[in-house]
Amino acid sequence: MKPAPLLAPKLGAATGVRHGFFGREGGVSRGLYAALNCGYGSADAPADVAENRNRVAGWLGLDGGPLNTVHQVHGTTVATLAAPWPGGRGPKADGQVTRTPGLALTVLTADCAPVLFADADAGVIGAAHAGWRGALAGVVEATIAAMRQLGAARGRITAAVGPCIGRASYEVGPELRAAFLEAEADNARFFVDAARAGHYRFDLAGFLVERLRRQHLAEVECLDRDTYAESSRFFSYRRATHHGEPDYGRLASAIVLG
Repeated sequence: MKPAPLLAPKLGAATGVRHGFFGREGGVSRGLYAALNCGYGSADAPADVAENRNRVAGWLGLDGGPLNTVHQVHGTTVATLAAPWPGGRGPKADGQVTRTPGLALTVLTADCAPVLFADADAGVIGAAHAGWRGALAGVVEATIAAMRQLGAARGRITAAVGPCIGRASYEVGPELRAAFLEAEADNARFFVDAARAGHYRFDLAGFLVERLRRQHLAEVECLDRDTYAESSRFFSYRRATHHGEPDYGRLASAIVLG
């Protein structure tokens, strides 16, 4: 079986840009990591992870080229690439941008949201890793700002939010909700009461879509797929934790020019 990523229709219409939100299928890993685990940070066999990443790169038309990932830390730092990271692995950051063809900007997730960006006219792309901390701190805004420094324009950028944990699956405590309300009272609309008293269910994707729309981009789309609920399709950190599993795989989402 080969990788069969999900595509964002509007992002897919961008001329000269290839992208994919890759699920579990199409890889060589086994057990907890079956099958397309792309995370070296897992305890999976490194050779299997390398082969999985090669398969993603091949699907993107980059035979022999690396997937460029960074050490994600739930912050707002954005790295600009002009050449591949050594071994495909870059510094601490949660966003990447480039105007160089052939560089696959790649986000690794297992419930956090991958966000891919493109200004096809300017030839500038971006990718961001957005968990709740990064989303609230402004990682998507920082990625857009870095793209603009390379010549992109807000009104030409298409952004797509990929599979992430859905509100029905994402129970959070009062401290997390309080942090969002402290930033802006209107953020209350992204929370609904959970069955457990004093807890809430948070709409991470909805929050990100709103933040992106405030940037006045050309297009904002959301795949609206729940990584926790779709166990056969996606890896999920929270699901693995709830099941008492010792580790979990990482999903790759990637975008490339050319």
